[in-house]
Amino acid sequence: MTLYLKNIFNEAGNITQFTARFFKELIKPPFQFREFIRQCFAVGYKTLPLISITGFIMGLVLTIQSRPTLLKFGAESWLPSMVSLSLIREIAPVITALICAGKIASGIGAELGSMKVTEQIDAMEVSAINPYKYLVVTRILATTLMVPILVIYADFIGIYGGYIGFNIHGSIGLYRYFSEVLEHLGFLDFLPALIKTFFFGFFIGLIGSYKGFNVSNGTASVGIAANEAVVSASLSIFIIDMIAVQLTDLFF
Repeated sequence: MTLYLKNIFNEAGNITQFTARFFKELIKPPFQFREFIRQCFAVGYKTLPLISITGFIMGLVLTIQSRPTLLKFGAESWLPSMVSLSLIREIAPVITALICAGKIASGIGAELGSMKVTEQIDAMEVSAINPYKYLVVTRILATTLMVPILVIYADFIGIYGGYIGFNIHGSIGLYRYFSEVLEHLGFLDFLPALIKTFFFGFFIGLIGSYKGFNVSNGTASVGIAANEAVVSASLSIFIIDMIAVQLTDLFF
């Protein structure tokens, strides 16, 4: 038990130092804009198909599942606003972040881990290139920026999926549907959900980079790093979401 707690505190200390180094390297030139744009493309654009399918299914299924219950109370007209509020406040941010944790965090962990094992990171240091700034800072910045954008995209796709789900058993025009959605949406419904997605993206990139950048020698450790990145990033998303919900309830 003592050894287990010691390992937890050591890991916490190491990731704190890793995070502090990120903020230190972030403000020091040179800035790797080209690599940052490349990582944004890898993180954002290449994840769009998966987010599109998931967002559409979320809205469709939520609408179909909720409709019978609302019909019992004669509140079918509330279905568009209920689905949109559920998606924007909670479902779309968390599910999208979990998808990104599975796809992006594991990819970063495996990529950096393989580079560490094959000594490519050491070769960058010999070539007078700062591997932390080039590999880690750009990836964390890319996930911090792109995850919120992906969540906003998933919101719109999910709401459209709700429109399709509504018209399976009913009939409503697209303009009327979105009018009802926007009628019950406020700025304070959108803002807290958007803010927490930046933290989701930051920790997805941070944990994936940390696990990959600190693998031990051996190819087996690459797979372990990728697996740990997914598990840790997913857990961090739930913790951040729990804290965000409490703060939202307190201040908003």
